[in-house]
Amino acid sequence: MVNEEKVILMTKLASYEQGEGKKYVNITRYFRTDYITAQMLKSVIAGIVAFVTIVGVYLFYNFEVIMENIYNMDLIAFGQRVGKIFVISMIVYLVLSYILAVYRYAHARKSLKVYYANLKRLEKMN
Repeated sequence: MVNEEKVILMTKLASYEQGEGKKYVNITRYFRTDYITAQMLKSVIAGIVAFVTIVGVYLFYNFEVIMENIYNMDLIAFGQRVGKIFVISMIVYLVLSYILAVYRYAHARKSLKVYYANLKRLEKMN
């Protein structure tokens, strides 16, 4: 005779393994600090690329105005202003990335605890 509760639990576990479980298993293969560090490194690279792209687009868009005023501009002050904007934007972006990485790791651990508890429950049904 088929145990309906067992079939439902097995279906639920298989669905989890094929869906969000794959992502969560990959996250929890790392230690917490290693996962967060890897995410922060990715964020640094993405932040630098994004900032350089935005500055490049800005310079390209205002190229004519910049070329007209290049001799009247204080280039050191302009560079310092761009540097300050870069540092502030990177700090904000890295704080948000850190919070997101911590949340994702904690959520993955919690989800896998439930998964492993259901596996134990399935094992006890045999």
